[in-house]
Amino acid sequence: MADQTTLTPAALAVKLVRQSIAPTGKLSAYSVRGRGELREQQLLATYVLVHGSWHGGWCWYRVAARLKRAGHRVITPDLLSLGCDTTPYRDVTLQGWTDQIARHVQSASEPVILAGHSRGGIVISEVAEKVPEQIRMLVYVSAFLLRSGQSLLEVAGGDSQSLVLPGLAFSEDRLSASIRPDVATAAFYGDCGEEDIALALSLLRPEPLAPSSTPVQISSDRFGHVPRMYIECSRDRAISPSVQTMMQAALPCQRRTVIDSDHSPFISRPDELARTLLLLAQ
Repeated sequence: MADQTTLTPAALAVKLVRQSIAPTGKLSAYSVRGRGELREQQLLATYVLVHGSWHGGWCWYRVAARLKRAGHRVITPDLLSLGCDTTPYRDVTLQGWTDQIARHVQSASEPVILAGHSRGGIVISEVAEKVPEQIRMLVYVSAFLLRSGQSLLEVAGGDSQSLVLPGLAFSEDRLSASIRPDVATAAFYGDCGEEDIALALSLLRPEPLAPSSTPVQISSDRFGHVPRMYIECSRDRAISPSVQTMMQAALPCQRRTVIDSDHSPFISRPDELARTLLLLAQ
């Protein structure tokens, strides 16, 4: 493991953000009671939170802290090649991401609440197909909710109101794409403060393209048996509200709620997003 003196500035920032979240207990959480004595509490639920394109597990830090304070276990992994992970882009596939998250899901002692943001939606759908019995509920946070056989690029390419695709810069080998800072600011962080935006922009990594061009493969017998919730972001400029509505019409969810926010409610509306997720554990 590299120490702080050998980490890149971005990796160090990710580490410091992660350290700002209270550690996750394996079996129990603690709260202060009476004159300061500790009372052990049963962990109520396990949340696995999957980040979207260009981001890492760091983006959930405010929501994760709130869930943990309520006594829950929270897992916020970096997908392969993103966040602090150094897997080469050429080795990244949708199947690889699916297997990675499925291992986290299977590590829990009870079915998890599995949430995905934006591109993370295609990952959680595939995980639900792989291990449906291990998932209590799927939560799509302004995420791609695709029918079997659809790819993310296919659906995103039809979103004429999205700011994202025109702002991409592709690598020479066409294996990854970055997003221009000005486009990321407008598309992702419209309701965020200047300091939050500066931090987020410093942590974005190039996005491997193979997963987004891979058609999702799900079935009614497996994926279809897992309850689903969709959290819409009403002022989203990355996945337009009309496309969020269209995806839900094609693949309805048992629950739906709307947050009046930009594409990143984990930064701009963490209290509201955390409250919505906490209700699922009741």
